[in-house]
Amino acid sequence: MPKGVLNTQRMLTGKQLQSALVWPFLTEEPLVLVDWLPWSHAFGANHNFNIVLRNGGSLYIDGGKPMPGLIEKSVENLREVSPTLYFNAPRGFDMLLPYLERDEALCSSFFKNLDLIFYASAALPQNLWDRLEALSIKTRGERVRMVSSWGSSETTSTATSVYFTIEKAGVIGLPAPGVEIMLTPSANKMELRVRGPVVTPGYWKRPDLTAAAFDAEGFYRIGDAGKFDDPSDPAKGIVFDGRVAEDFKLLSGTWVHCGQVRLGAFTACTPVIQDAVVTGRDREYIGLLVFPNLAACRAIAGNEDLSLAEVAVHPAVCEVLRQGLERYNAGHGANSMRIARATVLIDPPSIDLGEITDKGYINQRAVTECRADRVEALYAQQPDPSVLVLCETVRSRGEACAVAA
Repeated sequence: MPKGVLNTQRMLTGKQLQSALVWPFLTEEPLVLVDWLPWSHAFGANHNFNIVLRNGGSLYIDGGKPMPGLIEKSVENLREVSPTLYFNAPRGFDMLLPYLERDEALCSSFFKNLDLIFYASAALPQNLWDRLEALSIKTRGERVRMVSSWGSSETTSTATSVYFTIEKAGVIGLPAPGVEIMLTPSANKMELRVRGPVVTPGYWKRPDLTAAAFDAEGFYRIGDAGKFDDPSDPAKGIVFDGRVAEDFKLLSGTWVHCGQVRLGAFTACTPVIQDAVVTGRDREYIGLLVFPNLAACRAIAGNEDLSLAEVAVHPAVCEVLRQGLERYNAGHGANSMRIARATVLIDPPSIDLGEITDKGYINQRAVTECRADRVEALYAQQPDPSVLVLCETVRSRGEACAVAA
């Protein structure tokens, strides 16, 4: 349920001072943003709106959104206005890329004045990074720098920032000026905790939540995990390592890191998967609930009029998904990583039910609760035809194991 995060004047101004210190180019020329991100969120308001407010420039409010029927509006806006900075969530880039790849005029308009591409709010799959970089080189003859940061409403928006060249997705930078980051053991990961002037004093009229959110040293417990990109050189930055709260144990007691499995499956099955939810808590094996990329699946099926329900069972789509997951499994043989079964969902994630935020971040727990019937279908002894069986589970000396089907 929503909770009121106190954002003080000190936090808002401190955040913008951080940006000015690590990104001095913000004041070199008037900024131009074309931005759909909502002002009810820290990303759209505290980060993007306030960057223009503090440093000067123009913010064009994009009435589109990374959703079917609305992404077309964003495309037309980017055709008309060339941004100097472009901020988006990974889902936004996923839906925008097919338009950029097939429309040279749009691609030229998008990259013409672009100084920086920025993603946040969720992990960016490496294949999306590679496609953006390839388009940049093709259009401009050079790479437009891609960066990220990490934080939440409780940290105004930014606790870490990338202000140096990175070569791959996943690096969330180093602590922003004035911020302390502590990595503390949590199960077999390192939980990230934050302290500094951009961290909230607490939750509105919820002293119980406030007390639970901070440790004895005053560090905010954000619930995310991280690790050094290069343990021998911390200056190369921290890598996002998933949500601590989303990870779970299989029936065997083996930990499953949902973020790694989800990203791996997404990359292997591009462009079929729009998003996915990893299942398997207290089960024998990992399952996958797949939200399909409708436009890509229609292209694979050769029919632009198919509904989600029709796409979900189309043989060509199912075969591409199967091949992608088999490729993924070929490189991930451990029970903690291997996907045994998958099913394609016939309706999109619901904002009203809390399955997805309006920035496109999937709530794993909400999806599994709202679609409990599909989760049960994944683990049925005799799965129905909508379930793609990649491995058959068997019992061996009291342990769960899997063999190729």
